[in-house]
Amino acid sequence: MSSARSVRLAREMKTLCSKPPWGVTCTPEKEDIFDVLSVKMFGPRGSPYEAGLFKLVINVPERYPFEPPQVKFVTPVYHPNIDSAGRICLNMLKMPPKGSWLPTITIETLLISIQTLLANPNPDDPLVTQIALEYKYDIETFQENARNYTKEHARHA
Repeated sequence: MSSARSVRLAREMKTLCSKPPWGVTCTPEKEDIFDVLSVKMFGPRGSPYEAGLFKLVINVPERYPFEPPQVKFVTPVYHPNIDSAGRICLNMLKMPPKGSWLPTITIETLLISIQTLLANPNPDDPLVTQIALEYKYDIETFQENARNYTKEHARHA
């Protein structure tokens, strides 16, 4: 692991632990080794996910911050931009030209963006077409399904 990567990740983790964003905790799976991070995220207030606590895993590549981390939901989520394998469709998680990853983006910024995506799905760039169509054309059914799925899979412990 490069020393610049280590220093940056140590600084980011220190900030995340001392001043975490609302509803988010992020810790290394192995103490002081920042290759794999465990995340617990509360569903955003006012969204169908607000009763849920979601687990995510972040794999930080060797070339971070010049390459985006790989982030996946471990907890199943009913969402047009998150598939059954936990993959997330978010431009910030992809390299240009298709994505908008920049080396200035931090793990904290990424987690806030994912939490925002939970509350504000993008049905025009879906991973799950059926859920995207439901979101676009029958929002009440989508919200009910998302709430029920959250109760079933992401209940607060």
